[in-house]
Amino acid sequence: MVGSPAANGHDSLEEKLGRLSKKPGVKASIILDRVNGAILKTSGDVSALRTAKARDAATATAASFSNDAPIPEESESKGVEDFAAMIWNFVSTSGQLVEEDELRLLRLRTKKQEIVIVPDSKYVLAVVHDTPPA
Repeated sequence: MVGSPAANGHDSLEEKLGRLSKKPGVKASIILDRVNGAILKTSGDVSALRTAKARDAATATAASFSNDAPIPEESESKGVEDFAAMIWNFVSTSGQLVEEDELRLLRLRTKKQEIVIVPDSKYVLAVVHDTPPA
């Protein structure tokens, strides 16, 4: 037997993510389960996946006067989980705006970066990259 279709689909996804992460300007990517929003995979600089609120909290924790050392992995994973939840909720609710049509791509652009969200039947891919100059 060569391999199961699920394994081939996973390999194809890994290959696509590898190519995507090598594109210029790509900071990070995250793949979420389409059904429940669970994080399936992250790649790149995961600190780019944190929300502004999580970044502010991490800065405040680092600047506090307590004797306890901050745990960067814990705040970073919380920030990534918050980011994933926001993306999944956004995709879920924005899909209701186009009930007769299928949502294919969402693009959110800020001054510093752009988030491209591509929903699929099995997963949701979100890519964070630098905003190209205008």
